[in-house]
This record gives sequence, structure tokens and C-alpha cells, in this order.
Amino acid sequence: MDRELLNYTQNRELSWLRFDQRVLEEARDKSVPLLERMKFVAIFTSNLDEFFMIRVGSLYDMVQTDDRHKDSRSGMTPQEQLDAIYAAVAPLYKERDKTYAGIKKELSPYGVCGLDFKELEADEKKYVKKCFKEQILPVLSPQIVDSSHPFPHLMNKDIYVTANLKHINSRKNKDDKEKEQILGIVPVPTYVSDILMLPGHDIRYIRMEKVIMEYLYLVFDQYEVSDPNYICVTRNADVSPDDEALEVTDDFRKLMQSTLHKRRRMAVVRLETAEKLTSEMQEYFCKKFKITPEQIFRTKMPMKLDYMFSIAGNLPESMKKALVYEPFSPQKSAHVQDGNMLKQVKKNDILLFYPYESMDPFLKLIKDAAADPNVMTIKITIYRLAKKARLVEYLCAAAENGKEVTVLIELRARFDEQNNIDWSERLEEAGCRVIYGFDGYKVHSKICLITYRNRNDIQYITQVGTGNYNEKTAAMYTDLSLMTADPRIGQDAAEFFKNMSIGNLQGSYQYLIVSPVSLKSRILQMMDEEIAKGSEGRIIMKMNSVTDVDFIKKVSEASCAGVRVDLIVRGICCILPGVPGFTENVRVMSVVGRYLEHPRIFSFGTGKEQKIYIGSADMMTRNTEKRVEVACPVLDGQIRRQINHDLKIMLSDNVKARIMQKDGTYMKRTGGIKAVDSQAVFMEEAQHGSREEDQRGRGLLAFFLSLRHRKNKSHQGQEKSQ
Repeated sequence: MDRELLNYTQNRELSWLRFDQRVLEEARDKSVPLLERMKFVAIFTSNLDEFFMIRVGSLYDMVQTDDRHKDSRSGMTPQEQLDAIYAAVAPLYKERDKTYAGIKKELSPYGVCGLDFKELEADEKKYVKKCFKEQILPVLSPQIVDSSHPFPHLMNKDIYVTANLKHINSRKNKDDKEKEQILGIVPVPTYVSDILMLPGHDIRYIRMEKVIMEYLYLVFDQYEVSDPNYICVTRNADVSPDDEALEVTDDFRKLMQSTLHKRRRMAVVRLETAEKLTSEMQEYFCKKFKITPEQIFRTKMPMKLDYMFSIAGNLPESMKKALVYEPFSPQKSAHVQDGNMLKQVKKNDILLFYPYESMDPFLKLIKDAAADPNVMTIKITIYRLAKKARLVEYLCAAAENGKEVTVLIELRARFDEQNNIDWSERLEEAGCRVIYGFDGYKVHSKICLITYRNRNDIQYITQVGTGNYNEKTAAMYTDLSLMTADPRIGQDAAEFFKNMSIGNLQGSYQYLIVSPVSLKSRILQMMDEEIAKGSEGRIIMKMNSVTDVDFIKKVSEASCAGVRVDLIVRGICCILPGVPGFTENVRVMSVVGRYLEHPRIFSFGTGKEQKIYIGSADMMTRNTEKRVEVACPVLDGQIRRQINHDLKIMLSDNVKARIMQKDGTYMKRTGGIKAVDSQAVFMEEAQHGSREEDQRGRGLLAFFLSLRHRKNKSHQGQEKSQ
């Protein structure tokens, strides 16, 4: 183990928990509308669920198989990491409960009320009981656990209402069977609504588990019911298909379906309870689930909050202004005109910035290519798709029009496996050639190649992005999408797809940098070029996560050489900035706001010598060594200026940005001539088409001051930055 490295690095799991803590901070931000704050509580909860399923699940496996292994960035064993996680999560639960309770109280005057049974009006109680008897009770599947009835398998993240039961009218010396402890378990049906809406004009509701818990005496009508509670188990979901590649199956889709089935039955890594467990019940559940008391967390808020998104989406117009963000629709790019997209990209490179600009121009590019008689092939890599995907419709139409359509689809996109299986079948039915990833390597790249004939020449249009071809998340995540007719990029893209088709991961490319073969080595090489410049060197990198040890060491080397390094990292960041003798010239910032920050941008140097890449890879070992990733150089001068403008805005954020301290904690930035909310600025720019040459030529200060004089100041996000 590199002991020196431990001076300026931190554990990735604890770093991730600090990211989720920043999400929870947004829920406490008074400038954020109330229901949006509640959504942040829901996002925090969903994030934590996935963290336990994947990261805690992975550590759980390591404890069973390699308990002496030490994390290179913290020197901790798997068990030490688990202990640290459980200790760090406990106060987060308390903070989340407190935040939820505060927001719930603030929503009440607006008529948005999540109620306990005792808070219902008399007529509401009658309504709930009637609904329970007529609509809920008939579909319940209660179970008892005693000497004759074994403990059932509890599904991952499903909610179960529990209670202790005792036979009614049991006589003093009756059969011992009636004296034994009986546990009643009622699964909350997943096919009914999470909440029961109450009659009236206000949004008053009660959660389904509370309704069932209130009427357990009707469910178990032959028993006395005591100690009602509801619980939820989180199971290890870190099934790696690579580990199962040796199983006897020829069809990769069947392998993935088998993986999904196994995920549902894996070990419990967390138990959540609504009420405090008695010492007897705690011991009982620890034994049944093979867990320790540290893995049991009591929560005073709902275990699922997905229904909040539905409530927010169905508010009456009169309430929206006060409770949710002012609507924002992705705008038409100022660089895109009406008409054929193939012709426009042939003329000029185009960069789209989601969600501020619409994804439609890229989709129209595929639609136009599907109908163009000169287009011969369309090739694309797919990692995640929306449930409804126009992209698939256009690819299928292209195949049906006689184009050769090749889709490299990654079935192992975690939690989207079934969706990708379904789409792969649809694509094959339409005549597309569907190929899959490689054993041991996920294909995470976002690249599309259109090949067309121009008289006697073969020419290309290439698209490279930082995010998935997912029409839903393109309105929620910030991402970049570059469309270019540059033949140099096109030739590399053609070589890339040829290599993918023949299973060659070691291909050579002139302009694209591709993992696992060249991406990390080329980035480290460009960092070396900046190191050689000393204090004149400059590195700016925007990513989701940083864990790769080789990269971290190179950042420290750059800092020690005097290079100014800015890392804009949304989530996990294992490098600690500002550590004397190691990272004094490194600044790490994270932006958490209305949209999920997702672009990967790599910038080295300044002026004419500056090199800019955008791509799909974070600086994580899994991305640089165990995935197929693609990063593309930005060669067009106007787009380079556009990206530099965007980076300046991001680095100037003093509203939603947090700066990492040398101990790994984060602090909000303070100071500055004007409050700058980078996401609000990008929304404003997109609405006014202001990302033009003359706008970028102005100084930042003049631009920010000019925003004051614009007439349209109603946008909620911009108001937050005032």
C-alpha cells in the first residue's frame, strides 16, 4: 500500500455519503420551492437505497471472501468500511427525518397533508375504512410465522406490515401451540397506490402501510394484535454478470434475466423499521436476516417517497407557483435551424447542452438519416433508454427502409437491464443488427455514426455525447452532445465500430481516446504536458466521480509542479485538496441543484494550445480499465469557445457550488460581486439564445450585470441566484 497516498485521499464510500448529504442540504434550502425540497428528500432516500444495494452489498461480499483486503485510498478493510458507513448513516437518518417533518409542516397551510390515522376527520375515517374493506382487504396476502409456518422471503425494498399475534379466547392450559409467539406479516401490495387520496379539494392523503396497520384486526380477525409496525429490507443487488459468464447459457439475454432473478433473493444488508423494535424482536430479525443491530435503522418518515413526484406533477395551477419550480422546457438551440439536420451538421459542427437545449435536433438527425437515400449505415452504442424512446422508432424505421443499422446495447446497465432486454428484442424484430458488450467490460460509451455516400465518396457524421440517449433524462440531467461531419472523427468512429463488432478492445485511434486501451494513458500524457509548463500549466476537469489512483497521483504531481487544477466533481471524489505538500494547487467543487450534473469535460492548457475533450468516462478505475468509454476532441473553434464559456460560469457558481475542504467536508462558497447560480444562468441563456459569439466575447462581470436588466425575471431558478 502507498502510505504517502493516504495523506491526500479519502474513502470512496464516505465521500459518496457526503455527496448524498449535499442532496439533503438542497432539501433544507429555503429558496427552493417546498415540493421541490420534498423531492430532494426523495432523491436522497433513493440514492441511499441504491448505495446500500450496490456499495454496501459489494463490501458485504468482500467481508465474506477477502476480509483482509485494504482500500488503497483509506487503508480500511471491508469490515472497517462497513462500520464507518453504519456510523455515518445513523445521523443522516435523523437529519432526513427532521428535514422531512419540517417540510411536511410547511406544506400543511397549502392543503398538502400526509396524515396519520388519528389526524383524519370522522368522515375521512369512514371513507378510509370503506376503501380498505372493499378495495384493499380483498387483495391482501397476509401470512403468519409460527412453528408450522416458516418465515417468508421478503422482497427487496417492499414494505411489510408486521404485528405480534395471540389467539383469541386461548384457555390457560390449552395446547402449547397457542402459547407460542406468532408473527403476522402483511405485504403492502405493489400493484395498488402508495397513498390513499382523501375526498375534498385539498391534497390530503394517508399512506397505504398506515391504512393496513390500522386495520390489522380485520386482517387477523382470529387473533389479538399487538406491537404493529412496518418494515423494509434492502438486499445486496451487486450481482456481477461477469462472474456468471461461465454458466451454461448461449443467450446473453437469458443470462441477464437470470441475474435479475438472483438479485431479488440476495442477502439483507439493511433493515428499516417505522417503530422501535423490542429487544426480543430485534434479536429475532437479526437472526432471521443474519444481520447485526448496526444494520437496523428506524425512520420516522416514509420508506418510499416516489409518490411525491406524482403529487407535484398533478398540482392545480393555483398552487404550482408557490410549491414547484417554474416550468422550464428545453429550448431550441440557437445553432440549429428548421430543416434537414444532415445538411446542417455537414455545414457546421453543433453542440447541444441538455437540458437547457432540446435533444430534438439529435433525434431529428437520426430520423432524417433513416429516410435519406444516400445514408447507408447507422451505428450506435446504447447504455440506457427511456421507457418510450423515439430513438428506437427511428432506428427501426431506418432498418425497415433498408439501411444497415447496428446497435451495440449494454444489457448490464444496472437497474435498466430488463428495459434494455425489451428494446433489444424490438430492434432485432425490425431488422437491426444487435450486438452486446464483452465479458468483463461494460460498453458505456455514447457514440453514433452515420455513413452516407456523396457521389463516389464515403462520408461520415458522428455524434459523441457525455450522457445516455434517454429522452426522459435529457430533460433532467445536464449533458453535452457534439454532432460533427469532421472526417477525422468519422474515420476513428468507423474504426471503433469495426473493432466492437469483431471483439477487439485494443484498437488504435488517431483522435478519439478510448478505454480500456488509450483513454487513461492519453489523459495522463496531457497532464504531463501541463506539468512541464509549471505554474503556467492549467487543468480543468468536470466529472461525476474521481477514484482512479493513477489519476489522483498525477493530480498531486501537477499541483506540486505549480499547475492550477480545478476539478468540478458532482459525487465521489477521493482526492483531498489543499493538503500541504501534495494538493495545495487543487480546488475541488461540487454543484448540486435543480438538474443532475452529468457532463464529462477535460481541458488542458490555455489559448491556442488548449486541448478540450468531452466524453462518457469518469476518472474511476472501472471506467478507465473495465469499461469501453469514448472521449472526443473538440476541434471546432466556436464550440471550444462555447465550452470555455460554460466552464467559466460553472467555476463562478457561488449559489449551488460547494467547495471541498482538506478534510473532505464541503462548504458553500461565499462572496463575489453577484450571486451566480450556474444552472439558472444556462437556463436564462437558452431562453434568450444568448450563447452567441458576441455574448461569449463579453466579460463575465458585464454579462452577469446585464441579467439584471432583462425583463423576464420570473424564473424561480434565477430568483434563487439574486
